[in-house]
Amino acid sequence: MIAGLALSLAIGGGALAKDRYVVALDGTFAPHAMPTMDGGVEGFNVDLTNVIAERLGVEIEIVATQFSGILPGLQAGTYDFVVAPTTITKERAANYLFSEGYLNTDFQFLVRADGPDITDLKQFRGMKIAVNKGSVYDSWARGLAGEIGWVIESYGTATDAVQAVLSGRADATVAGNTVMAWAAKQTPGVKLSYLYSTGLVWGMPFRKGDEALRATVEAVIECMKLDGTMAELHRKWFGTDPAPGSAALTPRPGWGEPGFEGYVEDDHVPGCN
Repeated sequence: MIAGLALSLAIGGGALAKDRYVVALDGTFAPHAMPTMDGGVEGFNVDLTNVIAERLGVEIEIVATQFSGILPGLQAGTYDFVVAPTTITKERAANYLFSEGYLNTDFQFLVRADGPDITDLKQFRGMKIAVNKGSVYDSWARGLAGEIGWVIESYGTATDAVQAVLSGRADATVAGNTVMAWAAKQTPGVKLSYLYSTGLVWGMPFRKGDEALRATVEAVIECMKLDGTMAELHRKWFGTDPAPGSAALTPRPGWGEPGFEGYVEDDHVPGCN
């Protein structure tokens, strides 16, 4: 029943339980969501949400707030689902229902435009790596310092770390692949470098028990992957084409992300117009 409901809704053949939904994201996580001059928000995830609303024929109100309060707000019923980039983990999947992944979340290095081409982590030996202090990238890089032989230097913000590379105070910086792609797109003098694959993806969290709503939204996401809309948004905001076989291009079988709690096996075929 879930599959049939989702596919009919995704192509406009049914009615959702409501005609207005409230969702949340972190409005300061560029280029996924960032403030506009008129007090709104823009970014990849804002556009993604607007496409979902348009294709389902419903109104979706986007609330920009701190990420730390988003998942508790979902549990409390403040939000219907979450459109902030949220890494799917076993711990989170035990408490929330996730859509299939729509973007890979990997670690990417940024170097000066005239810097060397790096194809292996070991090539960073002896280099100074700038990181955002206290971030997951900071702890990851420090954990590998003995093995790789690089020197880690912490900065207050990711922007400061990029500026350290530009000024020559650091040889490279590392952060999330989409954030680094945005930085490279906006900053002359730097280029994308080595990509470290984590195997993790971003999905949309729903409350446990909201399988029908999850499937409805996921059906739209699948069609966006197949009709090129997701790739178009990827180019617009990140300045790159999604990699072949990546989460941005490849619909998952069933509902949810395979291998995690809440995944439902189903042999549905996306009903895209």
